[in-house]
Amino acid sequence: MQISREEILETIRMVQLENLDIRTVTLGISLADCAGVSARQIGKKIRRKMLKYAKNLVSTANTVQDRYGIPIVNKRIAVSPLSNVAENCSSAEFVYLAGVLDEVAAEVGVDFVGGFSALVHKGYTKGDLALMNAIPEALARTSRVCSSINAASTKSGINMNAVALLGQIIKQAAEKTKKHNSLGCCKLVVFANAPDDNPFMAGAFHGFGEPEVVINTGVSGPGVIRSVLEKMPEDADLGKVAEEIKKTAFKITRMGELIGREVAEKLKIEFGIVDVSLAPTPKPGDSVGEILQLMGIEKIGTHGTTAALALLTDAIKKGGAFASSYIGGLSGAFIPVSEDSEMISAVKAGALSLDKLEAMTSVCSVGLDMVAVPGSTSAETISAIIADELAIGVVNNKTTGVRIIPVAGKKKGDWVNWGGLLGGSYILGVNKFSSAKFIRRKGRIPAPIKGLTN
Repeated sequence: MQISREEILETIRMVQLENLDIRTVTLGISLADCAGVSARQIGKKIRRKMLKYAKNLVSTANTVQDRYGIPIVNKRIAVSPLSNVAENCSSAEFVYLAGVLDEVAAEVGVDFVGGFSALVHKGYTKGDLALMNAIPEALARTSRVCSSINAASTKSGINMNAVALLGQIIKQAAEKTKKHNSLGCCKLVVFANAPDDNPFMAGAFHGFGEPEVVINTGVSGPGVIRSVLEKMPEDADLGKVAEEIKKTAFKITRMGELIGREVAEKLKIEFGIVDVSLAPTPKPGDSVGEILQLMGIEKIGTHGTTAALALLTDAIKKGGAFASSYIGGLSGAFIPVSEDSEMISAVKAGALSLDKLEAMTSVCSVGLDMVAVPGSTSAETISAIIADELAIGVVNNKTTGVRIIPVAGKKKGDWVNWGGLLGGSYILGVNKFSSAKFIRRKGRIPAPIKGLTN
């Protein structure tokens, strides 16, 4: 991949002044050959394979980072959905295997390991169910393990049995980690149409059809986009705004692919994709919300917010797609409430509600992300919130997810802080009317007619 001197100099400026970074280099590892007759045997195979491929991941990423002067914020691992590797294990044995993943992740120095996962969009096996029931305990006992469940797809509809169960699981995870502001829920996401090559946590897993081992990268860059828009006239029309965002996304993507390919080459494994999602942090100047405000939205959540976010997401995807033939993952704009300073501010001001946030997810690259709700919220209400979001993904043939945290002991308007990239948030209120009878029907919501595309 050729990159010009001018592009390198511009990238250096972006890093120094505009918070540009590689948000994650994620090593995907297939565990298909790690099945065994006992959890101990499976754990040994998993440990051996992860150490074989991941032992030099962090040092290699640091070498590439130093060479180009571009920060690589996170180094991560994604493994095959564990329910498929350990189908005959009990819930207690899945908790043990989560411990193995956590120990290896700590040993090789990565931030997170994803793949404590199950794909249950049409139904679940014995292993899937055992893993799901193990999630609260597994997340309470580990610090680096992330979990994801794909409970819906455009081709199969929504598995409401799984959705009903997940409301209970999320409540249990919140209670088991209540001493840490229900932190366990921050490491669990429920998906519709989950991508197989997502490098971002908590939703990353190494999907079926992927190579044996692969490097996927996720770039960031809200600060770079913000800087570009700050230099434009306030009355520039929205077509010109979209064009500038598109051109900037092109440059960010080129840099992301360059770094990913360099890491893959040094590790002697395949390069997979570059995910060009704008991933904000709590740091001022690194916010997707600020970009929308520069377009003319006074406070995130007011009328026009969804349209502005649609423009932003589309322009990012167009710029990324022109820059690389290997765009994947989610790619677009993330709106995690607790990880974006302007989203947090909007919640505090009363401009951003859960309902408006749901509307915004219909046009961005992911769903209800890092949303804190009162600890008293019922399991059925959590399931109903999940069902609504999955329906948006299923009907629109896009990925949507839910990472919701019913913070034990907290009520609407309270502040909660998790620190680091997870940030903090004010607690959002939920609708006071019940959906319990709807959730208790269970079954499967059929696939939409647009799913019949063969």
